[in-house]
Amino acid sequence: MSDPQKERVRIRTLIPSLNLGDFPPGPWNSLTDVPGVLVHTESIIAPRTDEHHEINTGVTAILPRRNVIDSGVFASIFSFNGAGEMTGSHWLAETGLLHTPIAITGTLSVGAAHEGVTRYFIRETKDSNGLAPDFALPVVAETWDGFLSDAGALPVRPEHVVKAIDAASSDAVKEGNTGGGTAMMAHGLKAGTGSASRVVPVPEGWEGPQKAFTIGVLVQANYGRLPQFRVGGVPVGRKLLEQGKARDGRKQEPIGPQKDGSIIVIVATDAPLLPHQLHRIAKRATVGLARVGGTGFNYSGDVFLAFSTASEIPGSIVAEHAPRHKIPDTVADHEIDSLFAATADAVEESIYNAICMAQTTTGPLGRKVEAVDLEALKEAVEAHL
Repeated sequence: MSDPQKERVRIRTLIPSLNLGDFPPGPWNSLTDVPGVLVHTESIIAPRTDEHHEINTGVTAILPRRNVIDSGVFASIFSFNGAGEMTGSHWLAETGLLHTPIAITGTLSVGAAHEGVTRYFIRETKDSNGLAPDFALPVVAETWDGFLSDAGALPVRPEHVVKAIDAASSDAVKEGNTGGGTAMMAHGLKAGTGSASRVVPVPEGWEGPQKAFTIGVLVQANYGRLPQFRVGGVPVGRKLLEQGKARDGRKQEPIGPQKDGSIIVIVATDAPLLPHQLHRIAKRATVGLARVGGTGFNYSGDVFLAFSTASEIPGSIVAEHAPRHKIPDTVADHEIDSLFAATADAVEESIYNAICMAQTTTGPLGRKVEAVDLEALKEAVEAHL
């Protein structure tokens, strides 16, 4: 088993020879490599008391840009398997527009997160009379954290969400046991929040000022079974089980098997893409998930969202006073393949990072989910490279 005190490192540091695709990462290798995108992970960790069991939870806030309410972005979603929630999805599908921050948290905290984003919206837009002049349909996504946290204590409150939005920055995303991913696990191992990015050359003949486009990804990984865990095509989950160097945290006695969980994937890009193209980008998250061993089981909520920061869409509050929005030149459909590949690669690496950076965690009733043994993982993969 892994030493929980040992320093955690990302997959590129752990296995430098691992092939993670043809495109280089951005400076942070993180969602925040996309210019203007802001992220903050707000964690809530508390020991057992007379009122509640151990709490390991939080919320992750993502802003396509600081003034997203007044200057929205094109966006789209894709549901690989729908045993999960992403609020605001109907309006996203209807209009292809995103005008609020995104929040990701635990399943029973969706209501609090929704209220938190709404409170932020009201604070930023209320008129001189203190009234909300327009409506908001916040985007809040979830995965279940009730195995390693007392979800029924409802520890995430709206004020945590407002705090996370206000604190969002362009720094590298904190990974592992952090934010909405604090109590999550993937493939029976401790996991949580992970991120990665890719820098893709612009298509030949592109006349815009950019020399390259950036794809950034953030995952909240909470899915899968250990025997199906693969890294670089190597069935490391089976190998670690056979060697006694890992155990499936979902199969602890006397707790019994748990549902297979979920994964939320957020993809950002500065490439000028229309909503139908972003829908296609969001679909490619499935490729990266499959490489690591995700199957989309019946009770897995695998929901993906992609947005582009290339356009600035006036919010409805100011739209009647704003100039008509002009859509910039967009990437043609026949030029989008590199962005598809970059998305799949960044999703794959984000999941690896969520697992590699996570730490062993103990939750209610003595439930304990181990962090992956990094040295054993490295040895298993490098034996096949």
